[in-house]
Amino acid sequence: MALPCGSGRRWWRAVKMALGLCLCFLIPMAAAGIRNNNNSIFSDQKLKMEVHQQLKLLNKPAHKSIKMRPSFHPEGRLFDESKVSSKSKSINQLWHLNGRCPEGTIPVRRTKEDDLLRASSIKSYGRKKHLTIPKPSSAQPDLIDQGGHQHAIVYVEGDKYYGAKATINVWRPQIQEPNEFSLSQIWILGGSFGEDLNSIEAGWQVSPDLYGDSNSRLFTYWTSDAYQATGCYNLLCSGFIQINNQIAMGASIYPVSGYGGSQYDISILVWKDPKEGNWWMQFGNEHVLGYWPAFLFSYLSDSASMVEWGGEVVNSQPDGQHTSTQMGSGHFSGEGFGRASYFKNIQIVDGSNNLRPPKDIATFTEQPNCYDVQNRKSSDNWGNYFYYGGPGKNPNCL
Repeated sequence: MALPCGSGRRWWRAVKMALGLCLCFLIPMAAAGIRNNNNSIFSDQKLKMEVHQQLKLLNKPAHKSIKMRPSFHPEGRLFDESKVSSKSKSINQLWHLNGRCPEGTIPVRRTKEDDLLRASSIKSYGRKKHLTIPKPSSAQPDLIDQGGHQHAIVYVEGDKYYGAKATINVWRPQIQEPNEFSLSQIWILGGSFGEDLNSIEAGWQVSPDLYGDSNSRLFTYWTSDAYQATGCYNLLCSGFIQINNQIAMGASIYPVSGYGGSQYDISILVWKDPKEGNWWMQFGNEHVLGYWPAFLFSYLSDSASMVEWGGEVVNSQPDGQHTSTQMGSGHFSGEGFGRASYFKNIQIVDGSNNLRPPKDIATFTEQPNCYDVQNRKSSDNWGNYFYYGGPGKNPNCL
């Protein structure tokens, strides 16, 4: 549930600690004890202590906020302050049914004990594994199951990129194993695909391991060393700084698209502020959510060298066969609108801070019999777009 800041003694203490400002947390009921899958209480006191220490770090009270704003928006416009105001047009997230956050606060999804216990380790909670970036230029057979991740994407490279935008169709793909996920996102990449890759990522995902359910959720991710020691999802570590009080990172998106039924999508824009050098994120047309400070990155402190749009799944090969975890709608790209998932109006931000269609778009997928992608161009308001996805395991994908 969501509670307004300042309600109850805990919130009053948070208000005082935050010098008049507070975080408006999402407050699900915490687990009564630390339990495993058999509902038995862990007797390991060391583990319990580590869990509670990590919970204190993740759910720490608010501190004084930094009221930074981007200098310029793409298309050369001065930044519009209304894009972070609570008076902006509402975006549907399930927590809105229980309330809103007042000015001077941000919504934060509260981390619970069960969230940490689902992770392979406390240290790994909220982090991707190493070698999970699609590497289109090296699509060799030995990369098919590298890290257990598979992709169906379009991409551009060979220029300097200062941001990217897309409207992304939202579904609720089925996940076979709890430790697998399915996501649809934008990747903004700098550096080599070795140990020093910089990546900024944003989109929607279904991840039972991370969130404890099968809802489709808004997410962000970043790393400056190819997922080795830096970066995390959402607000689970220092990095992304949120300034918007209307949209919660990691919160459920609703409604979602149905096969042959109504279609729903979200719009995401990430761009580099040409004056300050920070990388900003906008959700929809109304909400600038926050930024990744320039100092987090090495290569991206200048520009991106590649942009990717598309889907990713984890294939843990249960029972020695390909997973049936779905990507996108769970249907192949050839089924088209209302059945296959899409990205439309994909754009890049150029050196003049202008949004424009990308040139020389290429496609990549490791196993097209499992997940595929078809790039297209429209003369109407879809611009550059593509369909992608698939069911995973099927007679041609084992």
